[in-house]
Amino acid sequence: MRVLIVDDEHQLAATVKRGLEAEGFVADVAFDGHEGLWMAKEGDYDAVVLDLMLPGMNGFRVCSELRASGNWTPVLVLTAKEGELDEAEALDSGADDFLSKPFSYVVLLARIRALLRRGRRERPVVLEAGDLRLDPAAHRCWRGTEEIALTPRQFSLLEYLMHHAGEVVTKSQILDHVWDFAFEGDTNIVEVYIGHLRRRIDVPFDRAAIETVRLVGYRLRADGG
Repeated sequence: MRVLIVDDEHQLAATVKRGLEAEGFVADVAFDGHEGLWMAKEGDYDAVVLDLMLPGMNGFRVCSELRASGNWTPVLVLTAKEGELDEAEALDSGADDFLSKPFSYVVLLARIRALLRRGRRERPVVLEAGDLRLDPAAHRCWRGTEEIALTPRQFSLLEYLMHHAGEVVTKSQILDHVWDFAFEGDTNIVEVYIGHLRRRIDVPFDRAAIETVRLVGYRLRADGG
């Protein structure tokens, strides 16, 4: 098994490399984000151990660009930073697992082995409804050839609607899947975001893809409007 270690702490990277090689792995090392991204794309690796705080390009961006290129090699993020927001951002960037420094080498090895057993994920399919396209992996959206900028919440809402194109979905279903089960705010937030989304994907293109089904919910036309 071949593992790429991307970490600018030379001593730590060398220690991890020696430990992995003692376990029978082949391990390569990159010391900055640009080099790590290039090696991850060009090399046939079974897993990547990626630090977040890197010179040149941080680990969040390395991971997101790797995923956007269609590379789904398992990524284990290492960081000295702590907190739920950093962990969430790492996972949202496409990482498969997260481990804070200082860490136990035994745990690191176990996590890598777990990723290798799991294997590579497949790239999420590009969703289409007529000329409306959504790429969940690259977090991009288009009407025809024109790209549309969406906020994370708008993107999640459109992704849910496109997964159910042609079907009516209720406000409750949208809240459960785009917000969460514990959401206790005003349910009119759905109407607000539907309005935002219409102004992004419909109004500028003279379309009406998102339909309101009175007293029930909303439906995204399968033909994209």
